Amino acid sequence: MSETKSINTFLKPFAIHDKAERVRDVLRYIRRFKNAIVVLHIDDAIIDSPNFTGHIRDICMIHEAGLRVLIVPGAKNRIDEVLSESKISWTLSNGLRITEENAMPLIKMAAFDVANKVMTSLAGEKYSAVIGNWVRSRGYGIREGVDYVTCGEIDKIQIDAIQTVLQNGFIPIFPCIGWNANGKPYNISSTQLATEIAKRLKAEKLFFLTANTSINAEDYIIPLEIILSDEGCVPAMNLEELEIFLKVNSATQNINTILLLKLAKNAIHEGVSRVHILNGTLDGTIPCEIFSDLGSGTMIYQNNYCGIRPMTRDDIPAVLTLISPFVQEGILLPRTEQELTETFTDYIVYELDGSIRACSALHQYNDEHGKQAEIAAVAVEKNCSQIGIGPKLVQFLIDKAKQNGNQSVFVMTTQSADWFEQQGFTLDDISSMSEKRKAKWSAERGSKLLRIKF
Repeated sequence: MSETKSINTFLKPFAIHDKAERVRDVLRYIRRFKNAIVVLHIDDAIIDSPNFTGHIRDICMIHEAGLRVLIVPGAKNRIDEVLSESKISWTLSNGLRITEENAMPLIKMAAFDVANKVMTSLAGEKYSAVIGNWVRSRGYGIREGVDYVTCGEIDKIQIDAIQTVLQNGFIPIFPCIGWNANGKPYNISSTQLATEIAKRLKAEKLFFLTANTSINAEDYIIPLEIILSDEGCVPAMNLEELEIFLKVNSATQNINTILLLKLAKNAIHEGVSRVHILNGTLDGTIPCEIFSDLGSGTMIYQNNYCGIRPMTRDDIPAVLTLISPFVQEGILLPRTEQELTETFTDYIVYELDGSIRACSALHQYNDEHGKQAEIAAVAVEKNCSQIGIGPKLVQFLIDKAKQNGNQSVFVMTTQSADWFEQQGFTLDDISSMSEKRKAKWSAERGSKLLRIKF
């Protein structure tokens, strides 16, 4: 009985810590994205799927949390169906559907059918939506000898009218139809429409909710610069990484995904903060992507999402919270607020979307054993432990130790020797470390010393 109680007492702090961190993440993102504009393109294969009801509930939830949501539903499948029933043929060129003029009333009907389905689903959750004709377009015309007839391209989006709808608490829905100045309708690409809306509203987020799209190591060539999740998927790419990804995957057969990535690149260049490509067959993918650091799909961003930076005094409370579980497990030695205040300039942190998820320190020594540095306090939050942050921190400090003219860099560890050996360290004798550091070593703790010599 006492043994069980002891185990439960040991485990409870970690369970509570993990739960608290997840709750903190959600609250932090709700606060951050209050009144943020989110443009959501939904593939019509998802609209026709059993998962759609769950996605609508999630959309209503994020709308209630204070995010301003706009929806652009795809209508390809419904248009295919309506034209086929009427025995009207079409061709495709550059991803655009080419039909004769007599097909346009049917195309418009199909697009509004899908928009109405989305609006009805929102109404079923007691949320009000508006389908509008806020998009002005012009004919795509004749290009390279091809007459695109009913295809249009976006000319103007009535931003003021959309802002009014949002301010009144409604969710705008955009069918993939645009009208010219004389009221003539054109069929426009729904993915391009979603991208243009996001660009012109300077949206915080643009989502592509797709049918079974996943950017992973099985279907694509993943450059070494890009991190992977435990499942082998790409959680995020900045623009530089995206350029490399597109180059090495230029021959891929996954044309639709590449098109979305190119639209994402264009949107980011034009002021959209982040673009997310999600697999809509997964229930809960939307809130997971918005309210957690690593999300559930692939995010494209500028260059301000994550990275290593020097620690500041303001980071001390967050670092103490971060290392606390590792201290309790005996992996790290305890640090006090006073100790971190005195040595914070030795530390670096890894910030992920405004929150500190990892830290480490580089302490300098110079005596009769030579000039050497110690990498210490390596801690990576458990939820981020499998995406390569730890090796990045250690390599950053190895490079820094070299730049500082050290002859070697060492680590002290009780439980992570194998991991440090994977980073290039080899076992060395305790006697080889600085006398100042040796004075802190405890035979009872029995830490091993591993070293890299330069």
